[in-house]
Amino acid sequence: MTETILDIRGLTKTYKGGLKALDNVDLQIRKGEIFALLGPNGAGKTTLIGSVCGLVRPSGGTIQAFGLDLMKNWREARARIGLVPQELATDMFEKVHNSVQYSRGLFGLPSSPERIEEVLRSLSLWDKRDSAIRALSGGMKRRVLIAKALAHDPDLLFLDEPTAGVDVELRRDMWRQIDGLRDRGTTIILTTHYIDEAEEMADRVGVIEKGRILLVEDKTKLMARMGRMEAVFTLAEPLPEIPSILSDFPLHQSEDKTRLVYRGGDGTGQGKREVAELTKLLVGQGIDFTALDSHESSLEDIFVDLMEKQE
Repeated sequence: MTETILDIRGLTKTYKGGLKALDNVDLQIRKGEIFALLGPNGAGKTTLIGSVCGLVRPSGGTIQAFGLDLMKNWREARARIGLVPQELATDMFEKVHNSVQYSRGLFGLPSSPERIEEVLRSLSLWDKRDSAIRALSGGMKRRVLIAKALAHDPDLLFLDEPTAGVDVELRRDMWRQIDGLRDRGTTIILTTHYIDEAEEMADRVGVIEKGRILLVEDKTKLMARMGRMEAVFTLAEPLPEIPSILSDFPLHQSEDKTRLVYRGGDGTGQGKREVAELTKLLVGQGIDFTALDSHESSLEDIFVDLMEKQE
């Protein structure tokens, strides 16, 4: 059985004025996994992270990390947690090397030039070690935040929108770094607006909306359970109406009657089978089409569907 490294039960946070940012949240994170927490702006992601990292005082509930109650054993537990915040605010006039070394010292660890060099090299920051942080690009500043979070070798790492404002090349480089951290045994909780990141990296996915957890599920199982197939048949000529022989399929027409759109399936391959059957029926009915475009749901498609159902 996989060890639970973080155990959150009944967590609530209500701000002055009555805003309920977290509403009875239960969440268990497994040791060594990458867990993606998805949700729209204002859903409660950053408040949840802040509650674990000591930046937000919860209104109720319990948080245990490494078997320690965070309210009673705060210092011991926090020493094993790293946080890469969403904001780029940092000691802009400090040099990169000094800033990362200082972060290590904050947790009472002895100076380790070898470890700091290893962290900086892993993030392609070694050549920038004597540069002032303010002189770096946005992507490099975000790498400095990650280096600062890794300086004390945390067992549990929170990444709150780590690639926001970073170009595609740097994003992919960071994905490789995050994957390497997981290989070394670090447990990672990731929030992101780029849902392809979650699809690329996460072992499990959680969705939060209005302070409540809507689901927590293995990514592969979720995509199999909620995945759908979409296929668009571009017709050679407009079709006045859908023939009755096709009425059992989840079809609709475009406004100009020149496209038939299929949306269906259940993640078990049903969609592919039905599209193949549809193709045969169209040919059999003499309905000519010039193109067929199809794709299966991405994690982003599933997320968008979930959000629409909440409206």
